[in-house]
Amino acid sequence: MTAEMDAVSPPSRLAEPEEGISAEELQLAARNHGLPLEALRFDVTPPGLHYLLTHYDIPVVDPDEFRLVVDGLIDTPLSLDLDAIRNRPRVSTVVTMECAGNGRALLRPRPVSQPWLVEAVGTSRWTGSPLAQLLREAGVHNGSVDVVFTGADHGIERGVEQNYQRSLPVTEAMREDVLLAYEMNGGPLPPQHGYPLRLVVPGWYGMAHVKWLTGINLVADRFDGFQMHAYSLRQQPEEHGVLLTRIEPRALLAPPGFPDFMSRTRVLRSGRITVEGRAWSGWAPIRAVDVSIDGGDTWTSAKLEPAPHRWGWARWTWIWEATVGSYLLSARASDRSGRSQPVDQPWNRGGFANNLVQRVPVAVIS
Repeated sequence: MTAEMDAVSPPSRLAEPEEGISAEELQLAARNHGLPLEALRFDVTPPGLHYLLTHYDIPVVDPDEFRLVVDGLIDTPLSLDLDAIRNRPRVSTVVTMECAGNGRALLRPRPVSQPWLVEAVGTSRWTGSPLAQLLREAGVHNGSVDVVFTGADHGIERGVEQNYQRSLPVTEAMREDVLLAYEMNGGPLPPQHGYPLRLVVPGWYGMAHVKWLTGINLVADRFDGFQMHAYSLRQQPEEHGVLLTRIEPRALLAPPGFPDFMSRTRVLRSGRITVEGRAWSGWAPIRAVDVSIDGGDTWTSAKLEPAPHRWGWARWTWIWEATVGSYLLSARASDRSGRSQPVDQPWNRGGFANNLVQRVPVAVIS
């Protein structure tokens, strides 16, 4: 199977109106996992709770044999082992990372793929070396347009055999906060999060943060690889689509009370309740969070704490005098760029960037 098959391979199909989750989707859901929403109470997500999406297999990379190859339109091609990377200038950045498909399973019609609800998110402290400094030392040519990143994970997607590859425009790759990361929350990268080296692009959806990074290539044209087409916003299968980049604003609430095992409906005692959660955006800092108890018909302002890190999430709280009854709790974030979460689904064929407001059924008992 080769890349030439891409021209005839169909995009992800849409589920029929009454079609349930397939065995294939369950298999994906068992391999990948979201953040348990009660873990929103952590400022930094423990690695085992951070959301995870692995396209193919988790590759086994021998750290002694590892090399990061930097080539293409540069003055000095490089082949760096892990010691050479770790001996470079070291910085740490707290970043909230979200899968571009977060919320996909809530869409109607439902795109058939990894069936995310709203839990595909996490916040970690990533440590590594700035990519921009390495590129400056390599000498990027003036004619360079894109920087292509290649991971060691290999598989077949829609008939196309490939290593996972994504690109950034040179201007984005030269941002000082883009990292070649080798630590997560103070420890070595876990295997599932890209050991021994991954890319971290603050503010961008997770598809840009290439794991198991082995290659960086400077090219003269816009990179037209498979994953660039796969992660695009389109309404019809024949559309080229708009490339996904930065994370749309979102607020999630840490579910109050205690859950029903199967339905996950929340149950809590009446009285004074502190409802809390987190909010983030890749476009601009969060400006406000509003909360609703009636599914979005009416809204009340929550108290928003300043985010302690530019690319990390912000905590918000709201005091609720809860009385006996049934409620539908929602949270809505707005950022300083003017973007806000919609109350109606922003549908597209891939189920991407769906930042529809969260709705949590709650039963208040005496």
